[in-house]
Amino acid sequence: MSTTLHPHALLHADEKAPEAQDFMPLLGTDHVEFYVGNAKQAAHFYRTAFGMSLVAYSGPETGQHDRASYVVQQGKVRFVLTTALRASHAIAAQTQRHGDGVHAIALLVNDARQAWAAATERGAVCAQEPTTLRDEQGEVTLASIQAYGDTVHTFVERRGYRGVFLPGYRAIAQDTIARPVGLLHIDHMVGNVGWHQMDEWVAFYERVMGFRLYQHFDDNDISTEYSALMSKVMANGNGYVKFPINEPAEGRRKSQVEEFLDFYDGPGVQHIALATHDILHTVSSLQRQGVEFLRVPHSYYTELEQRIGHIDEPIRDLEELGILVDRDDEGYMLQIFTRPVEDRPTLFFEIIQRKGSRSFGKGNFRALFEAIEREQQARGNL
Repeated sequence: MSTTLHPHALLHADEKAPEAQDFMPLLGTDHVEFYVGNAKQAAHFYRTAFGMSLVAYSGPETGQHDRASYVVQQGKVRFVLTTALRASHAIAAQTQRHGDGVHAIALLVNDARQAWAAATERGAVCAQEPTTLRDEQGEVTLASIQAYGDTVHTFVERRGYRGVFLPGYRAIAQDTIARPVGLLHIDHMVGNVGWHQMDEWVAFYERVMGFRLYQHFDDNDISTEYSALMSKVMANGNGYVKFPINEPAEGRRKSQVEEFLDFYDGPGVQHIALATHDILHTVSSLQRQGVEFLRVPHSYYTELEQRIGHIDEPIRDLEELGILVDRDDEGYMLQIFTRPVEDRPTLFFEIIQRKGSRSFGKGNFRALFEAIEREQQARGNL
C-alpha cells in the first residue's frame, strides 16, 4: 500500500480550505484492529495487564482459515488482535515490516455505504468496498479507506446487529483472567507522519472526512534542548473523534517521531489515549498488573500547585504514580504515558482523566518529552 496521500485528496496552494461540515456523521470509535505476530499472546497481554475481557474469537474453528482474531473489551474500548496463519499472507508482510501495530481505526456510522461514497468522492483511496456480513444475529456493513501509511479507516454500520462483534465471530461467555481497571473509552488517537506531511493529512481529514482543526502545536510548544515536533489535532463535526497528527521538526538530535518512523518503517499510530473517571485507581491497578509508565523528576511536582492551582487529587499520590496535570480555561486534566508496549519503540498508551479541560496537556509537553528522550538515550536512539 502507498505511504503517501492520494494526490487529488490534497488542497492546492491556491485553494482555500473548505469549511468544516459534518457530511460524514461519526458516532464514535467502534474498534481498533491491531495486526500482530501472535494474536493469542497479544490478547493475553491486554487481558492481564490492561484488564480487558476476551469477548469474541474468529479463526479456523469459526471458518476463518487465513487468520485468527481475538476481540478484547473494557467499557467502550474494543481492540481486535489479528494474526496471519500463513507466512505468505498480507497481514504477515505488514507485521514483518512494522512489528505489532494498529492497522484499522474503525468508526461507527449510521450508513457505511454513504460514508465510504462521500470519502471516495472527495479523493480517498478505497481499501475495501462496502461489504455486508450476515448471520443469525443480523447484519453489519463494513467499508474502508486508506489513511496514512498502511493504516485504514473502516466505516462500521451495525443497524440492529445483536451479535457480540461481527458475523463470523464466536462469543466468549466469560473471561476469568481479565482484571478491569476502569477504562471507559478512547479519548483520541495520535498518528505520526513523515517530514512535512502533517499539513497534507490535515487537508485529507478536512476535505475527505469533514474534520476541522481543533488545536495546533508548533515546535515552540513541543520542544526540548535536543528535539522538537509539530502537531495538529483534527476533530470530526460532533467532536466524538479526535486525531492529532504529528510530524518531525528540526532539532539537534533525533526526535521521538523520527525514532518511531525509523522503527515502524513509515507513518502509523503512535499512541492511543484511554479515558478513565479515576486515574489514581486506574494507574495504580495497571502498575500492579505490570504496565510500565514514563517518569518525570521530583521538581515537576514541587512546582505543580503553583503552576496549575488547586486540584482534588493529593499531589503526593500523583507523584508516587507519575501522573501529570495541566489546566486550561475550562478545567484541568490528568494524564500519564506508558513506555512502548512493543519491543520496537513504537506504540504506547496514554491514560487520561478530564475534569473540564478539553486540551492535550500543553503544559506537560516539555517534562513528557524529556522523559521520552531519556528512554531514547537508553536505547541509543537520541
